[in-house]
Amino acid sequence: MADWDLKKLRILRTLHELGTVTATAEALHMTPSAVSQQLTGLARALGVTLLEAHGRRVRLTGAAQLVLRHAEAVFAQLERADAELLGYLQGEAGQVRVGAFSTAIPALVVPAVQELRRTHPGLSVAVREAEAEAAYELLAEGSVDLALSLAAHAPTPRDPKFSRVALLADPLDVALPAGHPLAAAPGLRLADLADEPWIFGSSGPWSQITTTACENAGFVPEQAHAAADWSAIWAMVAAGMGVALVPRMARAGGLGAGRERAGDGVTLRVLHADQPRRHVIAAARRGSEGAPGLARVLAALRQAAAAQPPDEETVQSS
Repeated sequence: MADWDLKKLRILRTLHELGTVTATAEALHMTPSAVSQQLTGLARALGVTLLEAHGRRVRLTGAAQLVLRHAEAVFAQLERADAELLGYLQGEAGQVRVGAFSTAIPALVVPAVQELRRTHPGLSVAVREAEAEAAYELLAEGSVDLALSLAAHAPTPRDPKFSRVALLADPLDVALPAGHPLAAAPGLRLADLADEPWIFGSSGPWSQITTTACENAGFVPEQAHAAADWSAIWAMVAAGMGVALVPRMARAGGLGAGRERAGDGVTLRVLHADQPRRHVIAAARRGSEGAPGLARVLAALRQAAAAQPPDEETVQSS
């Protein structure tokens, strides 16, 4: 029987993901020569050729691809074994580490933690803020157990390393200065704002979400100001410097949440006709989702997502 060395299989999987021996060595805190030696040893133990020269780089052979298909099943089974052992040893106790992007924390994670403190006080949740794409990197390297991300910026659902759960389709409302001519216009559509100056991030997920939503409405937004912090965006809209798309979840953190907040000077409009949305998902390493603590955190997150407010009419702060 071949010697299936888990450490060496993980090195092979990392090489497959990153593409080069140098990048693999950096990711695993090894030297390139050590990576090559480990993979040579694995090939010898399995009795197959795993790598072949491809220009100045190497690529995986068909045998290596076959080995990886079985290795992914092994890794998933080990995660399930860890999950069952955790349930046996800790029951209702333990810790679940959650990586989540900023607006998901007050809208979803905090309500979930509050509910779990009431129902499962022995279960601890450690929260780590991370951008949507970075949350997956933390999950893959084992720094978090659960990642809250955006579907548009996550690995494909067919990725064998992760299990994904859809949590929420978060509507995007439009923020306009309170005195804007369109602030009270009936049947407002995103396309009606094609000639407006826009405020959104200069790069990253939010920049892509804004530009994609506007392009789907038939125009390319003119970026007048660049900002990623919601308080900064809100202040610039209130000052009449432009308009912006605001995720409904951002209001869970207090942004524009009160109808009575004097001095905000912002009108939020719900775009019923062509409402853009961003899709929020939770992901775990495949096989680990059966761990009792992680399953309870997922259930609490689903409950928090279901409790998000429905579409409203115009909400004005002025």
